[in-house]
Amino acid sequence: MNKINYNLEMEKIINENRKKGLRPKLLLQVCCGPCSSAVLARIKDDFDIDLYYYNPMIFPANELDKRIDQVRTLKDSMDFSGEIIVPDNDIRDFSEIAKLRKDLKEGGLACYQCYKLRLEKTCIYAKENSYDYFSTTLSISPYKNSTYLNEIGKNLEENYGVKYLYSDFKKKNGYKMSIELSKKYKLYRQSYCGCIFSYKEMQELNTNKENLHTKI
Repeated sequence: MNKINYNLEMEKIINENRKKGLRPKLLLQVCCGPCSSAVLARIKDDFDIDLYYYNPMIFPANELDKRIDQVRTLKDSMDFSGEIIVPDNDIRDFSEIAKLRKDLKEGGLACYQCYKLRLEKTCIYAKENSYDYFSTTLSISPYKNSTYLNEIGKNLEENYGVKYLYSDFKKKNGYKMSIELSKKYKLYRQSYCGCIFSYKEMQELNTNKENLHTKI
C-alpha cells in the first residue's frame, strides 16, 4: 500500500479552492504557540482561520495557562485577525485515556485516543458554528503520528459532515520554521507534550542526563 502524502492532499484542497475563488472558514485546533506559528504562516492566506485551544490533558494547570498565553502572544505578534477560542479544558475529559497512558510510552494507543479526543471536540464545534473545515497543528511535530491524525480527521469528516483539512505540516521544513518563528516572536517552547505522563518522562530523562554528566 502506498503511503499517502498528506501535504500534497492539503495542497490539492488549497489549489481547488483558489481556482474557485473560495476562502473557506477553518477551525484550527492548536497545541501551542510555537507549532501554531509555522502553520499560520503556511495557510493563513488561504483560509479565514479561528484557533481552537482544546488540550485538556495539560499538566500542571499553570502550564496550560502559559501555553494559552503564548498563543495570544503569537496572535499579537503576527497581527493575526482570527479569534482564539478556549473551551473548558477539563482534565477529567482525559481520565479514561490516562488509564491507558500510564502503562504506555508516548506515541502509542493512548496518544491516538488523545488526538481523537481533541479533534472530535474541534469537529463538533466546527459543525455547530458553520465552519467549512477543521484541522490541527499537531502534525508539525516530528513526535506526532501524521497518519494517525489524518485517519482520525477523515473518520470524523465522514461521521459529522465537516470537511477535514488533511495536512503534514512538518513537510517543507515546517518544524524548522516553527523553531525560527518562536525565536523571532520570543515564544516559550515547552519541553514535553503536555500530560502528566510526558511530564514525568521529561523529568526522568533530564535526571538521567544529569547523572550521566556527573559520572563523566
